[in-house]
Amino acid sequence: MRTDKSPTKATPKRIPTEPGASDAISLLVEDHEHVKDMFEQFESMTDRAVVGKKKLADEICAELTKHTTVEEEIFYPAVRGAGKEFADMIDEAVVEHASAKQLIAEIEAMNPGDDLYDAKVKVLSELIEHHVREEEDELFPKVRKTKLDLVALGEQMAERKAEL
Repeated sequence: MRTDKSPTKATPKRIPTEPGASDAISLLVEDHEHVKDMFEQFESMTDRAVVGKKKLADEICAELTKHTTVEEEIFYPAVRGAGKEFADMIDEAVVEHASAKQLIAEIEAMNPGDDLYDAKVKVLSELIEHHVREEEDELFPKVRKTKLDLVALGEQMAERKAEL
């Protein structure tokens, strides 16, 4: 029986993070949520919002590029070093990143109104949604159980992201 007065909430299946925490996983989840919000904003824009769509799509691409760079340079190598059981998950994530990078390059070279522009942004959104779900539901809970110093790793990642 609960003795404290704090309300209970049904929480979505997410990785436990402390409010304001700056460990590696918390930073990545924060990025995931920010990009998800931007994709939702893009979806709500009309075809007439050409300038706004281009600006937002470019911002999404820039954020994803920074995020994937930090994961590939810092987070994934650290996780891979934490145990062989992570190899397949990291390999799959790297392949997903390659697909995302290809779409990002295509989107950045295009303009709203071009054939397939919105479709490419939508497919990128779906790819990222799948990738995020796998990281948050499968990879991150396993990483939290390792002996990795996630706070130090988060500091490294935040510094690198600021450089980018």
